[in-house]
Amino acid sequence: MTATLTWTHLKRAVSTLACDVREGFVEITRHSLAVIGLAVVGVTLTLLARPGLQQQASETLMGWLELRQVEQTAILETPATTAAARPTAAPMQDLSSDQVAVARWLSSKYKVSPEPLAALVTEAWALGERSQISPTLILAVMAIESRFNPFASGSQGGLGLMQIEPEAHTSALSSFGGRLAAFDPLTNLRVGTRLLQGLINDTGSLEDALRQYALASGQGKNDQYVDRVLAEQKLLDKISMGQKTAMSNKNNGGLPKFPQAQM
Repeated sequence: MTATLTWTHLKRAVSTLACDVREGFVEITRHSLAVIGLAVVGVTLTLLARPGLQQQASETLMGWLELRQVEQTAILETPATTAAARPTAAPMQDLSSDQVAVARWLSSKYKVSPEPLAALVTEAWALGERSQISPTLILAVMAIESRFNPFASGSQGGLGLMQIEPEAHTSALSSFGGRLAAFDPLTNLRVGTRLLQGLINDTGSLEDALRQYALASGQGKNDQYVDRVLAEQKLLDKISMGQKTAMSNKNNGGLPKFPQAQM
């Protein structure tokens, strides 16, 4: 009997305590909201009574909002450093006439869409101007190394368009996002061109540089590789120069003639 009464008293005490806590919380919340409401009313009346203060508050608020907008815009417009964020296609109308002719011929021969090739041709021309290497030579190396397949993987570890070895270019690839950046067409093109430029400077001979490049890309000692690259470059030069000649003769009614793509 005593145990039953004790348990009943304990439940009542706990219930009473819970009710008191709930009511206290509600009361505190009610008073807090009332205080906030009074503060808002007070601020509103103050601003209405003092137009100058209202103007200053409005300017401060707008300034803060504009600053936040600028910060968010800066974040959104920050250039991405990873390879995945860079465009790998370009519209053909952005190319010069000789670049268009080269891009279309390569697209036909290697069965690659014109827009990705347009981006590679544009980059090859830009790199050629900076490195003093013929852009058609850069494109010829890509053609022989990978047939313009950005996901090509060689048996000796070469990857991508110019079959660069990631382990040999760790520092160069790190600035573009790491090892997998070797599969990014433009990154691969830049690293491969830098390698070719260094080999030309070291050997002093284009043929010797191509032999060294063949070794670096896993082709081995192969003079046939050199012949194939130079033959491809010669053909691309002919297409490029033929387009320039055709454009210069256009006013004379001349018709351009291009070599047929060889499969």
